[in-house]
Amino acid sequence: MQNAALASAGIPASYSAEDVEPGRLQATLAALALEGAAGNITIPHKERANRLVGRLSPIASRVGATNTFFTAEEGELVGHNTDVAGFAELVQSTTGSTPSAARFAVIGAGGSAAAVLAAIEMWDGCSAIVYARNAARAASLASRFAAVTRTQSMTDGQWLDGDIVVNATPVGLNNDEFPAPLSSISIDAIVLDLVCRSGDTPWVRAARDSGRVASGGFPMLVGQGAAAFEAWFGVQPDREAMWRGLKLAMDIA
Repeated sequence: MQNAALASAGIPASYSAEDVEPGRLQATLAALALEGAAGNITIPHKERANRLVGRLSPIASRVGATNTFFTAEEGELVGHNTDVAGFAELVQSTTGSTPSAARFAVIGAGGSAAAVLAAIEMWDGCSAIVYARNAARAASLASRFAAVTRTQSMTDGQWLDGDIVVNATPVGLNNDEFPAPLSSISIDAIVLDLVCRSGDTPWVRAARDSGRVASGGFPMLVGQGAAAFEAWFGVQPDREAMWRGLKLAMDIA
């Protein structure tokens, strides 16, 4: 996706993945700063990276997680977050509009959930309930975002009270598990899954089969990637090229 955008823009750079063990994260970031590099950070490193970079953009500081970084002129690594913009694009592309007075049910209490809440707090009259198995993490997250009206323990069969239900956990990434049974979600609710998977997750497919409006995480992936590209190079990428590259890489229609 990013290599397609780089080629379209005529920028002589390449984008590649590196598997970094948790114990190597600090050394890897230091080495990237010496190279003047830029890139993305994904789970499970987003929150820890916030504490290891040289400085943070305001949105990375607000979210408490870094998913994008670049090297400043003085050689300092800057942590940034484009997941907020990506989630906003996912909601916009699925619903056709910017939410107003919508109630969100957010599953999860990690860095991705924080990015979702950071977007929700920018929308007029919107609120959220956080559902998580770790009550302490959920309470900590709720204390940082006024849009959270309450937290709920995520138990089997727990009713998810929201107009828009968001899976902000990795559940479904490498298996066919559902983050929550569809019987616990209103038939009128919109279902959003941040997980990106070819053909979408079984949860999203089942939600669509039940008649609900649902989307997987690919629009968010492209949205956050486009925002990252702009942060790196100061120009908007060719989104059509990004989509073509993503579809080729992920074998999606």
